[in-house]
Amino acid sequence: MGWPHATASAWPVHAGMFLLSGAACTAYALTGPEMRVVVFTMVTVVPVVIYLLALGSGHLSDRRPWLAASAGLACLTIGTVLWPEWISEHHLGQAEGAAADLVMAGAHSLFLVGVANALRRHGQRDPGGLIDAALFGLCAAGPIWEWLIGPNLGPAATPLGEALVLGDLLVLTGVLGCLIRIGVTVPRARGPLGYLMASGLLTLACHVLAVLTVNSSSVWTAQLMMLAYLALAAGTALPTAPLITQPTTGRTTADHPPLGWLGAALCINPLLAAVQAIQADRPASVVLPVSTILVVPVVVLRLRLLSLQRAAAERTLAHQAHHDELTGLYNRRHIVARIDEAIRGLEEGEHSEITLLLCDLDGFKPVNDRYGHQAGDTVLQAVAQRLTAAAGPHDAVGRLGGDEFVVLHHGAEPMADRITALLREPIEVAGGTVTIGASIGTATAWPGDGADRESLIARADAAMYTVKGRIAASEPATV
Repeated sequence: MGWPHATASAWPVHAGMFLLSGAACTAYALTGPEMRVVVFTMVTVVPVVIYLLALGSGHLSDRRPWLAASAGLACLTIGTVLWPEWISEHHLGQAEGAAADLVMAGAHSLFLVGVANALRRHGQRDPGGLIDAALFGLCAAGPIWEWLIGPNLGPAATPLGEALVLGDLLVLTGVLGCLIRIGVTVPRARGPLGYLMASGLLTLACHVLAVLTVNSSSVWTAQLMMLAYLALAAGTALPTAPLITQPTTGRTTADHPPLGWLGAALCINPLLAAVQAIQADRPASVVLPVSTILVVPVVVLRLRLLSLQRAAAERTLAHQAHHDELTGLYNRRHIVARIDEAIRGLEEGEHSEITLLLCDLDGFKPVNDRYGHQAGDTVLQAVAQRLTAAAGPHDAVGRLGGDEFVVLHHGAEPMADRITALLREPIEVAGGTVTIGASIGTATAWPGDGADRESLIARADAAMYTVKGRIAASEPATV
């Protein structure tokens, strides 16, 4: 039996999460130390099993992020088996630099790898938003460390242990920031994302609680950690879990946070360092150097992204200023400027002659009337492609408006018959096939003949209406 479809109800998962959480927390609270290790270990196995089942059934089609997360969960489970006292005897969060700290940091780093893989597709839609979210998360780690964790570390804390716990904290806050952003941009994935964010927040709370309750019972810490494990399992079991790594196409429309807020967040850690410098009785914290090492490259990446976005926007605006939106040909303003430039080239001896061809489509209105304006747009785009194919490499093709086109040809060889033949080829539109004609008027200018833009266009326009007069104006498009 396959995994429930994305449209299936999520209530079975919610109910299972509620029942398992209640049973696990109750069993842990009522049993003795030896059985508590068994209960805790069994809970850590649950998300590993769910992940593997979901991967094996094809529920999670994008395998790499979930495999990395599964590896992280496996590390935590192995750590629980090898060091069963790491929670019950208050080793969690004490920054002793022991193997348990290394396993915890390594496991969460694997989660980070999984999240990074999941973000690679979201990054195409919302790169700036994800970078901003990661920056907010990284900056939030400073106050948590300075006010809750750092001052309460016991005498057993070592520099290595502090670095591991701080790194773990930075990973958790950065991942949480990115998950929140994905939840904003992918509403349908908010169910599984909510569980994943709950797992991260519960893990963060475990670190803080383990430090604050070092001289009291560790039951609450263990129960919070078990809830974090079960939340990971529930997020994966939801039918909509694949949407986390399968964003919709196109750019996101979600707003970015104001730059003022981002600037304020980036000022947090330097301000904390300044306060420490004023309070000479407190030792210098590792938050500022470590967070700077992480934040500065992210800020540089954000600035680089802004630079690329600005350059892309400028290219887009420049293209829109000179091109017709529907056909991609030069617009009236630009093609007129090209005609002026070509006439100056005649006067300066750069060209031996130029020819202007004005093209007005015949039978275009019946296409619009019968098949609709979308079919008319398809015809105009096909005409633009055929005119471009007929033009030479140094020629310019533009759309004057409606169904009127212009070709500026550097030469005097006849092109009208070739263009007419190309345009008469059938065009596939929604609902059928149409054939249109064209009335083409030409005007040629040579050096020294005194031609200007207005006279050249007027001669081509008169020639076009002469041709149109010889064609039955009422000839319909054929199907």
